[in-house]
Amino acid sequence: MTISGTAEHGLRLIPFHGLRYVPERVGSLAAVTSPPYDVVVRPDGVDHLESADPHNIVRLILPQAGTPAARNEQAARTLRDWLAQGILSADPEPALYVYEQRRAGLLQRGVIGALALSTADAGIVLPHEDVMPDVVTDRAGLMRATSANLEPLLLTYRGDDPGAGAAAVVERTAQRAPLLSTTTEDGFQHRLWAITDPAELATVTADLSHRQALIADGHHRWATYLRLQEEHGSPTAWDFGLVLLVDTVRYPLQVRAIHRMLRRLPVADALAAVAGHFRVRPVDGPLPLALDALSDAAERGNAFLLAGDGTFHLVTDPDLALLDRTVRHDRPEAWRRLDATVLHATLLDALWHVPDAPDQITYIHDAASTVAMAERHGGTAVLLHPVREEVVRDLARQGVTMPRKSTSFGPKPATGLVLRGLGQDTP
Repeated sequence: MTISGTAEHGLRLIPFHGLRYVPERVGSLAAVTSPPYDVVVRPDGVDHLESADPHNIVRLILPQAGTPAARNEQAARTLRDWLAQGILSADPEPALYVYEQRRAGLLQRGVIGALALSTADAGIVLPHEDVMPDVVTDRAGLMRATSANLEPLLLTYRGDDPGAGAAAVVERTAQRAPLLSTTTEDGFQHRLWAITDPAELATVTADLSHRQALIADGHHRWATYLRLQEEHGSPTAWDFGLVLLVDTVRYPLQVRAIHRMLRRLPVADALAAVAGHFRVRPVDGPLPLALDALSDAAERGNAFLLAGDGTFHLVTDPDLALLDRTVRHDRPEAWRRLDATVLHATLLDALWHVPDAPDQITYIHDAASTVAMAERHGGTAVLLHPVREEVVRDLARQGVTMPRKSTSFGPKPATGLVLRGLGQDTP
């Protein structure tokens, strides 16, 4: 996305001294990485990562202790110990980093840097989802204690000439020998390069200085950055936050849905409550076949797939009068028609009376995991079809946020390849 104006009215990405694992001090780089914190939602996921290597980054992003204060202090102590022991080390020169992810025909490249947060009020960085205050409080406590940005947000922008500007620098850099290369257990190969040449840094800066970005992943971390910036005043290193910027003209992202598992609502009760208000019909499994039915139905209007009782139920065709009563009218029509909007306003609030609280709703990115968890807990899995990226961008440009956890853009950057210590970087 391009906007008019000067450098003060666009993205400002600055180099930083990246904190990176010292390969000789860990089992392997793949073994110390993790998915983003909000993807590692299950205790067994944390246990798996902790057992992969004693220095896995999950010990920093999801420390395990009895209270929030204890967790945050544990993470801070762990980070201090790893720095003192040479497990992590700061790069000697400040740099922007080119980051590449590759798997089975999918290739994504972008630039990691410290982004000026002053763009937040200028419509330069566009959020598209609401956030949960308790998650922001949790992340703020962790960042405050560690004085670090432990994992980058994923932002997208739309470049124009792939042979010039930041895009050209990214492609030239990717032809050089990387700082690191590793393949994680999900099959993705990750490579990282540093950009330190003043001319190349200036080219990236100039190109980004008149562009907007959309937050693809990391709304809670973005809100956390803004809260901590306000706490610390300016100018400080808290005026910047760690991000990965991807040009989606060159590297389109995948957009997936985020599903809900309703912990205390059995499927039979969920179906009884929607009877007469939506059309409900059973669909054949297994899960991939049922998801195909959901995809087909979503082309025609609101559609949800309920599971958790060993079968699949397609919920479609909401009563229009019910939608009119339950969905707020002060938003664009495109927002009012979103599946996530109808799910939260009409199903969760009006028909199921399920509050949006952690003990009631679990947000899960993987459909099979959502169904399995619902079957274990006797709850209801609500599976959604992903919204199109163009709809997300259009609403964001209008300043309209979608219901939280509406989309999952990917591939997401692996956590642990490069961190930013705020004690080392100044504006």
